Amino acid sequence: MTTPIPLMTQHDNLHDALHQSRSDPSNACGSMQGNVDDRSWRLWSAVYTCQFLRTPSVSIVRPPPVLCHSPGRWWLSEQLAGCCWPGTGWPPSPVTGDLSSARHLRNEPFLKSCRMAYKSKSARGTIKDYPGFKANEDAEALRKAMKGLGTDEESIFKILTSRSNAQRQETGTSFKTLFGRDLVSDLTSELTGKFEKLIVALMTPACLNDAQELRRAIKGAGTCENVLIEILASRSTDELNHVKQVFQKEYGCELEDSITGDTSGYFQRMLVVLVQANRDPDSKVNDSLIEQDAQDLFKAGEMKWGTDEEKFITILGTRSNAHLRKVFDQYMTISGYQIEESIERETSGHLENLLLAIVKCVRSVPGYFAETLNKAMKGAGTDDCTLIRVMVARSEIDLLDIRHEYRKHFGKSLHKAIQGDTSGDYRNTLLLICNGDDE
Repeated sequence: MTTPIPLMTQHDNLHDALHQSRSDPSNACGSMQGNVDDRSWRLWSAVYTCQFLRTPSVSIVRPPPVLCHSPGRWWLSEQLAGCCWPGTGWPPSPVTGDLSSARHLRNEPFLKSCRMAYKSKSARGTIKDYPGFKANEDAEALRKAMKGLGTDEESIFKILTSRSNAQRQETGTSFKTLFGRDLVSDLTSELTGKFEKLIVALMTPACLNDAQELRRAIKGAGTCENVLIEILASRSTDELNHVKQVFQKEYGCELEDSITGDTSGYFQRMLVVLVQANRDPDSKVNDSLIEQDAQDLFKAGEMKWGTDEEKFITILGTRSNAHLRKVFDQYMTISGYQIEESIERETSGHLENLLLAIVKCVRSVPGYFAETLNKAMKGAGTDDCTLIRVMVARSEIDLLDIRHEYRKHFGKSLHKAIQGDTSGDYRNTLLLICNGDDE
């Protein structure tokens, strides 16, 4: 990978020159051109495009580079250079001291690969590509819904819940091309509360959404262990690898380093193993190891005074799901216990919750999320953050299966549960994502 090149040090001078010469920006740019190298000049030409939403007055000999943020500095990533150009989503946004919307460019190959990683082969989501989709028409409809006094919330959520995430990104690009405005910024200025959070989540690429959730879980005082457990235990190796890359690009540090700085003990070790994303592929079942793994787990727990947590971490964190399902069956034959029963007896706290989440996801990811949604809505109050996170994250993957598991295990449909626990436009949007009542 090419080492990023730091932005030139004449930031303040060129920034001031551009702002002082909006009527004749070529003078400001020309005064600087002879003092910088070619790559820096191309970068600043791109910044100028972004700043004023026009084509640079100077000639650019190649497409402008993608801007990547690292704490305190802006960097030119040669690896991503040439991904964007007028008519394909460039410029990303006006510069207001933050170029973060560059990460949303729909033509960036990396985000395309993220979307592929989050696509399920079974296509059991409730939201799919909208046939006859036209990004410009959606952009115009959304602008109309937000323009002038008042906001047409119904038009907004009906459009966004009937389009796939990839189509929403295209709409965002068309919105900027047609109106020179950022769609997400307009939405956040027009909407409020839980409804706003839900709409913004729908507008965020899946791998970026996971990265942001993980960041919020470990940033500041305290750690939200349940979010770490949910995301790291349930995502595939491809998804985790993309989340790690997005996290590093967004926040300038490795996900593993952030996790180890906020967790400890065997819980930390299990998380680190999961973040490596080195689990065997699901097609791999080592028949010669099934008996041995089951015996090792039995000896590490039920047969041992105390618990050998490392053995649980190694086996549950590296074997394929298909292999582990066979190990769990063999464990039941050897011990007379389900593996979940032994974990509950032998471990406690966050480690117990993490190991149980892994086992549940090995058995059935939709079953795990059905249980997660039930916990978010049962009893007094609603865990809206979890409700939004799960409904949006699984909407294009396996929400149909989650609905089935919810009905089977909790005696009512997911639709009815959402209907009884939420209200207003927030409820209407969630119900459209759910897309069906299984009563």
